[in-house]
Amino acid sequence: MGRGGQDYGKRENLSAKSSSGEEIFAAWAKDVSECEDYYQVDRDYGLSTEEVEKSREIHGWNELEKHEGPSIWRLVLDQFNDTLVRILLVAAVVSFVLAWYDGEEGGEMEITAFVEPLVIFLILIVNAIVGVWQENNAEKALEALKEIQSEQATVIREGKKISNLPAKELVPGDIVELRVGDKVPADMRVLALISSTVRLEQGSLTGESEAVSKTTKAVPEDSEIQGKKCMVFAGTTVVNGHCICLVTQIGMETEIGNVHSQIHEASQSEEDTPLKKKLNEFGEVLTAIIGVICALVWLINVKYFLTWEYVDGWPRNFKFSFEKCTYYFEIAVALAVAAIPEGLPAVITTSLALGTRKMAQKNALVRKLPSVETLGCTTVICSDKTGTLTTNQMAAAELVAMGSRAKPIRNFKVEGTTYNPLDGKIRGWPVRRMDANLQTIAKIAALCNDASIEHSGNHYVATGIPTEAALKVMVEKMGLPDGLDSGTSSRYGDVLRCCRAWNKLERRIATLEFDRDRKSMGVIVNSRSGRKSLLVKGAVENVLERSSYVQLLDGSIVELDQTSRETILQSLHEMSSSALRCLGFAYKEDLREFATYNGDEDHPAHELLLNPSNYSSIESKLIFVGLAGLRDPPRKEVRQAIEDCRAAGIRVIVITGDNKNTAEAICREIGVFGQFDDISSKSLTGKEFMEHHDPKGHLRQDGGLLFSRAEPRHKQEIVRFLKEDGEVVAMTGDGVNDAPALKLADIGIAMGIAGTEVAKEASDMVLADDNFSTIVAAVGEGRSIYNNMKAFIRYMISSNIGEVASIFLTAALGIPEGLIPVQLLWVNLVTDGPPATALGFNPPDNDVMKKPPRRSDDSLISAWILFRYLVIGLYVGIATVGIFIIWYTHDSFFGIDLSGDGQSLVTYSQLSTWSQCRTWKNFSVTPFKAGSQVYNFDANPCDYFQTGKIKAMTLSLSVLVAIEMFNSLNALSEDGSLLTMPPWVNPWLLLAMSVSFGLHFLILYVPFLAQIFGIVPLSLNEWLLVLVVAFPVILIDEILKFVGRCTSGVRASGSRKSSKRKAE
Repeated sequence: MGRGGQDYGKRENLSAKSSSGEEIFAAWAKDVSECEDYYQVDRDYGLSTEEVEKSREIHGWNELEKHEGPSIWRLVLDQFNDTLVRILLVAAVVSFVLAWYDGEEGGEMEITAFVEPLVIFLILIVNAIVGVWQENNAEKALEALKEIQSEQATVIREGKKISNLPAKELVPGDIVELRVGDKVPADMRVLALISSTVRLEQGSLTGESEAVSKTTKAVPEDSEIQGKKCMVFAGTTVVNGHCICLVTQIGMETEIGNVHSQIHEASQSEEDTPLKKKLNEFGEVLTAIIGVICALVWLINVKYFLTWEYVDGWPRNFKFSFEKCTYYFEIAVALAVAAIPEGLPAVITTSLALGTRKMAQKNALVRKLPSVETLGCTTVICSDKTGTLTTNQMAAAELVAMGSRAKPIRNFKVEGTTYNPLDGKIRGWPVRRMDANLQTIAKIAALCNDASIEHSGNHYVATGIPTEAALKVMVEKMGLPDGLDSGTSSRYGDVLRCCRAWNKLERRIATLEFDRDRKSMGVIVNSRSGRKSLLVKGAVENVLERSSYVQLLDGSIVELDQTSRETILQSLHEMSSSALRCLGFAYKEDLREFATYNGDEDHPAHELLLNPSNYSSIESKLIFVGLAGLRDPPRKEVRQAIEDCRAAGIRVIVITGDNKNTAEAICREIGVFGQFDDISSKSLTGKEFMEHHDPKGHLRQDGGLLFSRAEPRHKQEIVRFLKEDGEVVAMTGDGVNDAPALKLADIGIAMGIAGTEVAKEASDMVLADDNFSTIVAAVGEGRSIYNNMKAFIRYMISSNIGEVASIFLTAALGIPEGLIPVQLLWVNLVTDGPPATALGFNPPDNDVMKKPPRRSDDSLISAWILFRYLVIGLYVGIATVGIFIIWYTHDSFFGIDLSGDGQSLVTYSQLSTWSQCRTWKNFSVTPFKAGSQVYNFDANPCDYFQTGKIKAMTLSLSVLVAIEMFNSLNALSEDGSLLTMPPWVNPWLLLAMSVSFGLHFLILYVPFLAQIFGIVPLSLNEWLLVLVVAFPVILIDEILKFVGRCTSGVRASGSRKSSKRKAE
């Protein structure tokens, strides 16, 4: 910066373009001098205070924006943006108004009338509280992102070094010093390396599995984020080295700022889950049905509250009865209460909560309840590679040692996939009989190494560079040669006892640090005899190029001829083709300059070590001893999980930031691709996919797909295209770079161990064990839960159809009201609740993961199921109305004596025209006893059809409860008979039925409750009648199930044709 006002104005325009998303200064594609000129800053002086202030006016503070989430009132109102909830709200308001109107009469009916609206309001309030609590957590991913930002930075301003400047005060053009352990405070261009090498851990942002070396050299302008080797990014960590950098982007302009914007954008476009969409559709249909039935009820009964006479052919002398109009309006409200499954939201929430507990036992921690159901219809799993399909722990896979003159090399396969030294062994290994060549390899791998491994809980944790940690594990698996004792016990806590033994034998006195030019690291060691030697490990080609000799298995040293060189390079090519990262080992014993060196800084040889340009000459004329192939190995159980996905009709798409060859080799090994498949059309880089002429067509290919070198925006686009194509997408990830796609996917799955807080907060589910196979198990659980939810939804809806049929028949036949709203509400909420919840415990089908995923637009209730429940519902209506009529018109039924109460019998004709009772001559009824109360109608015989219906109402309610209990047994299986799936397969259902009957007995036999619900106790004979009338519901559904089984093939074929037409 440090420039005049004219230049500053010019830069201001460019900055404005940058912040608006247009042309930006590509610092990674410019030389260091060009970058300094552009920002007009000197690395030794930095910016002045005035320049900082001017820059801050343009760019603001180096912090992420705080997006204001929806207000608490907005969230509350959103909870009522649901069809079922709105119907309930209208029913509650109308009930409340009618209760208020009736309440003017005072007395007992006032309490009864207000119970119904208050209970409905209570349901709505609880539902709103739960919804607001869930949605209030939605923006926490953005808060977690802010914690990744660095809090302080070491900055050079006005020629002075400021060690603890708050990172938010940085501006573009600032000069920042980075050291080991520092968190990068902004996106910056590397100006100079103070140490020979600088490496950063940026996997959480870019998806790379290893620390990345940085350079000062410019790279092409169109490089991907992983290719910008001269840039360091905000939120990443320095793991090695010391450098000077120039701030180029701050705050929302940084890569982490872009991720922040993408998370916010993704959170704005969150869609309803498949289940919620279906329930909303069901609610809309229900609204129409309720409207039609209410209109029919009014039309049928209009003659009772509106009468007229015809004079000269025209209707005249209209008479309107407000009292009767209100009565039939109450019936319409009762219809609404009967039609709405009020208990459904509570039962769904309970079932999903139980599902989350089952999943937690399988290491899948569900953060958002609807995700449980969404998992069940997942059609595509987009999986990250590193840490999900692989262990995210480097491990040696192959060791190549030198042989004899006749057989130049020997190959050993190394087993194991973790940092646990006891995980696997080396095949064909000469235990305790290691020859000289193998001993040298072990010594170099142990001493030329800065990593360490510790046992922490159930895991082995590496500190340092993962490849070096893997070499130490390999040394432990090699063991010690005969005669060399570790000097330590092989107790559980001593993880690296073999490495310690080699360290005792030879003491390290100097280190030749790794650098990008020679691609190797060396250490000078001093043996107990005082002999110095140089041990080197590094890229095989580079180490081999500086080697002049080779050590054979017996320890003899021969010249490295062209044949031996080509043999070693052939082994290297074979290992690299299998996506192994190869390291070569070599040593040198003729160290004349260091013959007397012991690490003393005053020794002349120490000057050679201070200048890294001398390292290549020191590491010359080496003796090559072997090479090792390392990798981030796939998890053992992943291959079977991929097979399970294939059997379940779920496609697996691997999206990784890692390089193409490594990713392809892993995908072949785990079964995403076959060993010999041509995958040229199935494996693309993120950049190639974005430039593809038909990206959606590419994603529609059958089988697995691979996207390597993927950036966050690539992952988002892949998820967006899949969702637009009607797929239900589960996306896994652990890094900051995965968060936007996790938020956008139908179900985002974060890693619990290796995952960043950002990824966890953006996700719907967290894997406690970071294991892909856990996702597959969770999908199976999700499918099982959905099937069980369908069972209780079918059960509750069929029960509600029965209630509607009962009220409709009552109104159509003109008989007194058999069920009042508060009774229906009790049945829907309390009596139906336990069996519906218990249906969520149905055992999963054995073939649940052998069926293709259901389409997200599949109907919740098929036409056949709807027909079945219309038949069942019609029977429920006939049974509840029928028993009401039987009590009034019969003194016995099927040999069951009903005359115990002493009620007066009337004809069906009288019952159906009861509203005209006042016009009947000589109509009288005798007193009868119900429970402990005697009902006398001498004053008003017509009251026999109002107050006197209390026993008939009790019988109707009891039949309704009994039928719904039997109907819950029908819901155990959609088409399976109770003979093949008997009730005891789900003991919870039998317990729930007992609880529901117990609750019904409670309101029958506790006087206070009986008074509120308008019912009385029943005799043994009356209970017998209830069971006789209720039991046929099982027989009717068994017949319908049998028909369903016989016609299932025809219906399935029709469904497939319908789906095909939809797709077309």
